[in-house]
Amino acid sequence: MSDSKSGHAPAALPPGAEEDLFSRLRVQPEAGHIWLDSRRMFLLHSGAFGNLRRELIEALGVAKVRGMLTRMGYQAGSRDAELAKKIRGGLSYFERYSVGPRLHALEGVARVEAVRVEVDMERGRHEAEFLWHHSIEAEAHVAVYGVGADAVCWMQIGYACGYASAFMGRPILYRELECRAQGRVACRILGKPVEEWQDADEDLWYLRAQSFVDKTIVDFGAAPAAPGTDATQGPAPRVLVGASAGFNLVCHSIRRVAPTDAPVLIGGESGVGKEMFARALHAESRRARKPFVALNCAAIPDQLIEAELFGVEKGAYTGAIASRPGRFERAHGGTLFLDELGCMSLAAQSKLLRAVQEGEIERVGGVRPRIVDVRIVAASNEDLREAVAQKRFREDLFYRLNVFPVHIPPLRERQEDIAPLTAYFLERLAKRHRRRITGLTDQALDLLIAHAWPGNVRELENALERAVILAQDGQAIDLCHLSEIAATAHRPAMLSAQVQGYAPLAARPLPAECAASETPMPEAAAETAPHPVLNQARAEVETIRLALERHRGNLSAAARELQLTRAQIAYRAAKLGLQALVRRRS
Repeated sequence: MSDSKSGHAPAALPPGAEEDLFSRLRVQPEAGHIWLDSRRMFLLHSGAFGNLRRELIEALGVAKVRGMLTRMGYQAGSRDAELAKKIRGGLSYFERYSVGPRLHALEGVARVEAVRVEVDMERGRHEAEFLWHHSIEAEAHVAVYGVGADAVCWMQIGYACGYASAFMGRPILYRELECRAQGRVACRILGKPVEEWQDADEDLWYLRAQSFVDKTIVDFGAAPAAPGTDATQGPAPRVLVGASAGFNLVCHSIRRVAPTDAPVLIGGESGVGKEMFARALHAESRRARKPFVALNCAAIPDQLIEAELFGVEKGAYTGAIASRPGRFERAHGGTLFLDELGCMSLAAQSKLLRAVQEGEIERVGGVRPRIVDVRIVAASNEDLREAVAQKRFREDLFYRLNVFPVHIPPLRERQEDIAPLTAYFLERLAKRHRRRITGLTDQALDLLIAHAWPGNVRELENALERAVILAQDGQAIDLCHLSEIAATAHRPAMLSAQVQGYAPLAARPLPAECAASETPMPEAAAETAPHPVLNQARAEVETIRLALERHRGNLSAAARELQLTRAQIAYRAAKLGLQALVRRRS
C-alpha cells in the first residue's frame, strides 16, 4: 500500500520500525500500572477470559455477548487509531495503519499477517485481507467449547472495524471468513466499506447498542423517496449515530426508561443532541403512535409561556380572537419535550409544577380544568442542581422532573463517534446541496478528531456543511475547506512546540481548488494544521512546563495564560509529572 494510492502492502516494516511502539509501553509495578502511551492497560489470563466468555454466553446468549464484545473491540480499535496517527503522523499511510496489527501482537492478541491491502483514502477505497495467527479469542473459545461451525473472534472483528473506520473516516466492515475455532490453521478476515457488502445487515446488528440507533453505526438510511419524486427534495429523517461507550450508555438508559411513564431529565452541553434522544425515547415508548410536541423554553417570552403551555380562550387578552390549545393539550396521550428548561421563570415553573403533579391544566382566560395525559421529557444545558442552590429553579419541580436523569457526554469525550457522524453528515449534506463528495483527506480527518468541538455535534455538522459547499464535485474535503476549525485547533500546544523547536510536518501542496478558494486558510493555521495531532503529547508537556516556569509555579497565573481552570492545569501537571514545578500554597 502506498499513501493515498491503491497498492499492495509491503511484506514487513523496515528494521526498528516497532521501537516507537515499545517506547510507549511502560510498566510501573510499584504503582500497579501498565501504560500504553496515555492509556492504562492490564493483563488477563487467557483461561480467565475464556471462562468469562462462557459465563456471559450461558447467562445472556450468544447474540448479546457477541454484540457486547464486538462493540468493546470497536471502541478499542478507534482509540488505537488515535495512537497510531499520533506516533506515526509523518510516515506513510501503511506505516501508520500497521500500528493496529502491531498492537495486536504487542498486546498478545494475535500475530497479524497482511495478505492484501488496497486503500485510496480520498476516494473512500478500502479493501484489505489479513490473517490472524494464534488468535487468543479463538483459542479461549476452543478451550471451553471445542471446534465448531462458527467464527468466534468477535472482539477482534470489532477492533478491526473500529480501527479501519477511524482511519478512513467512513464505516468499514470486516468479516471473519475463516477461524481457528472452525478448525482452520489461521483466522482470515476481509474488510471493505459497508455499502460494498451485499449482506451486511447481520454483521452490522452486532454494532448496535440498541435497535433504535441508526440501524447500526453505519446504516444512515434516509427514508426512500416516493416513486416519481426527486430524492433530493425535502429533508431526510435524522437518525442517532454513534459508537462510543458514552453514546451506548445513553442508549441503554433510553431503552430502560422508555416503556415507563416516568419523567426524564436529559442533561448535556448545547449541541449534543438532547432532542434527538428525546425523540428516540418517545419512539421506543408505548406512546409512540401519539404526538411528540417540543417547546424551546428559551425562545418564548415570559409573558407568553403560559399561553404556549396551557392554551388560550377567546378574548382572554387583546388579540386573542380565537381559542387555541397549548402544548399540553396537543401532546395529550404522547410526550411533551421541554428544552432549555432552566430558562423558564419562577412564576412559569410554579404553573408547570401544578400541571405535572395534578395532570390537569387551565387555559389562559379559561374557567374549567382540562385533564391531560402527558409524559414530560425535559432538557437543560445547565446544571439544574446548581440553579436550585442559587434559587433560580424550584427545588420541588426539579425533583418532580429528575425521576430518571440521563446525561449525554460532550463530543470531545466520545471521539469514537466523530468518524461515523462525519460519514453520516457528509452523505446527508451532499444530497441536500447536490454535491458529490468522495470523502476526506487523511489530514482533514485528523483535524476533525483533534478539534475540541465546543459546539458539539451541531458544530461538527455546520463545519461539514460549509466544507461540502466549498469542495469541488468529485473531490475529497481537505484542510482548506475546514479553515475555521484549523485556525483554532490546538493552537497553544502547537505554538509551544514551535518555540521548543518541534517544527510541525511540512504542509503538502494544496490542491488546485483549495489554492483558488475564496476563503483561504489563515497563514497561522496553514503552518500548523496539516497534522494537528503530531507530537501532541510532547507539545502538551512543553506548553504546561513553560507556562509554570514563566509564572514561577503559580497555577492560577499559568491557567489564565492557557485559558484553563486552575483545577484543569493542576490535574495535567500531576498527570504529566510536573508537580515539582508547582508552587505550594503556604
